[in-house]
Amino acid sequence: MKINAIDIKPGNVLEHQGKLWVVLKRDFVQPGKGGMFAQVEMRDLRSGTKLNDRFRTQEAVERVSLDEKEMQFLYFEGELATFMDNETYEQTQVPRELIGDPADFLMEGMICQVKLHEGVALSVDLPQTVTMLLVEADPVVKGQTASSSYKPGKLENGRRVMIPPHIDSNIRIVVNTADGTYLERAKD
Repeated sequence: MKINAIDIKPGNVLEHQGKLWVVLKRDFVQPGKGGMFAQVEMRDLRSGTKLNDRFRTQEAVERVSLDEKEMQFLYFEGELATFMDNETYEQTQVPRELIGDPADFLMEGMICQVKLHEGVALSVDLPQTVTMLLVEADPVVKGQTASSSYKPGKLENGRRVMIPPHIDSNIRIVVNTADGTYLERAKD
C-alpha cells in the first residue's frame, strides 16, 4: 500500500531498497531553503542494520502490512525454533538469531506473537514476563548494603540473572524476557 512520506509513523514497516524496514523514528525537517522532508530512522527486519534516510513529504513509499499470529512454541531443533499456528496447526521454523536473547526464555507450550510477511517469520514477541525456577544463588557478601546490591543467580535455563540478596535458590521468580532482569518473587 503506497502512502505519502508525511504519513510515516514509528512502528510502520516499509519496503525500501528491496528490503523490509521497521520505522524507529521520524522527524520533519524544514530547511531554510527548499521543501520540508521527513528524516526517517529504520531497522532492517532481517539483518538488524539501521538506516537513516530522507523522503520528500509528498514522496510515495510502500507500506507493508505484516500478518501477526498467535503461535505456540513447540521445541528447538538445533538453531531453529518450531512454532505451531493454533488455528491451522501449521508449523513454522524461526532461526534463533531472529528471536535474539529472549530465545533463552522460550518454554514448551508458550504462546508468542509471530509477525509474518508472505508466510516468512520476521519477528517473534514473547510474553513480557516469565516465571522460572532459580536453581543457584550465590551467598550474600557481608558488608554490602542491602538496598543497592544484587547477587548473581542462575535460572533453570542456565541463564545468569542478578537477584536481591534475600532471594535463595529453589525459589520461583518473575523475569523480564526482553532484558533478562529480575522483577519479583513469584506468587505461588
